[in-house]
Amino acid sequence: MAGTGVFADILDGEVYKYYADGEWRASGSGKSVAIVNPTTRQTQYRVQACTQEEVNKVMEGAKVAQKAWARTPLWKRAELLHKAAAILKEHKAPIAECLVKEIAKPAKDAVTEVVRSGDLVSYTAEEGVRILGEGKLLVSDSFPGNERNKYCLSSKVPLGIVLAIPPFNYPVNLAVSKIGPALIAGNALVLKPPTQCLLCNQGAVAALHMVHCFHLAGFPKGLISCVTGKGSEIGDFLTMHPGVNCISFTGGDTGIAISKKAGMVPLQMELGGKDACIVLEDADLDLVAANIVKGGFSYSGQRCTAVKVVLIMETVADTVVEKVNAKLAKLKVGPPEDNCDITPVVTESSANFIEGLVMDAKEKGATFCQEYRREGNLIWPLLLDHVRPDMRIAWEEPFGPVLPVIRINSVEEGIHHCNASNFGLQGCVFTRDINKAIMISDAMESGTVQINSAPARGPDHFPFQGLKDSGIGSQGITNSINMMTKVKSTVINLPSPSYTMG
Repeated sequence: MAGTGVFADILDGEVYKYYADGEWRASGSGKSVAIVNPTTRQTQYRVQACTQEEVNKVMEGAKVAQKAWARTPLWKRAELLHKAAAILKEHKAPIAECLVKEIAKPAKDAVTEVVRSGDLVSYTAEEGVRILGEGKLLVSDSFPGNERNKYCLSSKVPLGIVLAIPPFNYPVNLAVSKIGPALIAGNALVLKPPTQCLLCNQGAVAALHMVHCFHLAGFPKGLISCVTGKGSEIGDFLTMHPGVNCISFTGGDTGIAISKKAGMVPLQMELGGKDACIVLEDADLDLVAANIVKGGFSYSGQRCTAVKVVLIMETVADTVVEKVNAKLAKLKVGPPEDNCDITPVVTESSANFIEGLVMDAKEKGATFCQEYRREGNLIWPLLLDHVRPDMRIAWEEPFGPVLPVIRINSVEEGIHHCNASNFGLQGCVFTRDINKAIMISDAMESGTVQINSAPARGPDHFPFQGLKDSGIGSQGITNSINMMTKVKSTVINLPSPSYTMG
């Protein structure tokens, strides 16, 4: 059970503590932030409202801890990460419980997220030893006009302090995807869970339980910190703090504001998408329907890589819409504890936003394949057919179980709509013609294009990146490790040219 057993130390009465200098603390502010259960719409948990002064102390401790950690052998860093991964998987049940109550994630998917997170941490440890264990030697005579009298030794060194800000929908997995690479690379890590973000207050308590697993693994004091609080009070203070050397953020358009304020700090950002699904006439229509339902409606559509718009050739549209509707009718709608397919969206404001998109489509003549139904934060799955470009749902990201279908008469029309979006995270193409698939993929302005499958983030070692307003930089384990390091060179100058004679 959350907050009990090995996790008892992280709870102070009814308020979860924050983590600094290797211990769990109550904030001197005397204030807390409520975590509202999306299903009951009642306060489920409370977390500390940290102050700016407490953030300053965290940064001071992280700076000291990082210097010692950078001198820790790679194998030792990896050993501790493996230990944390094992503890995380051992205690998957209470962490999954938090995910169910905080973000209404179906119970089975909540457990899967925690196990996947443990696997990610272990893989990161192994990959880091390989990547960071290699350096590079350059010799000067490869450049015109030079003799071989200079040897350049280059290696990857840590950036310093990494600020990690995960989103509400994967507060454990997308936290460790930042924590693991930062630590194996020799950085200190400050985690700011998604409390008081623009979308929600959810995700913090699961993240706090996850951080405790790293504490139990025995990482040095001050190396890992986790501060909670209102974004309005410590959000900008954290992202603009002079002690931060790197920011890894996953979320919405808050990231654009962060990027404008961060200055010279390296950024890694994934900021959402309007992932298009282009369906050609020769596609396997049963496969298409299955992937539209899976891609568009799993976790109630609250995924950056969810299918957000279907662009389908007119000649096959009726058949696919019929197949999708048949599958939607079989989805189980209800509370996450019952492992329902469709669960409540994360907040009332999110549900209101989704409803606004739906009402706009209704006023402008979209075809409702199901009756629109909502109870509190719970919205039943809805397919909107005959959507036109003048409707908001054609362009805006609903982050909910509502999916628009736009009928097209040519592949070029579909590509044009995809590329006209200000987003460019992922997309997918369904066709039996691999040549067409490659040509369309190359034409789509998206960070990743899936062929004959719905968009997806992962496996976690695959590159994951967005174009345009969907993000900056690339994620995936290898890319994240490289991003959280910098190259340092040492040049050896010889008194005279030296050549190896073999």
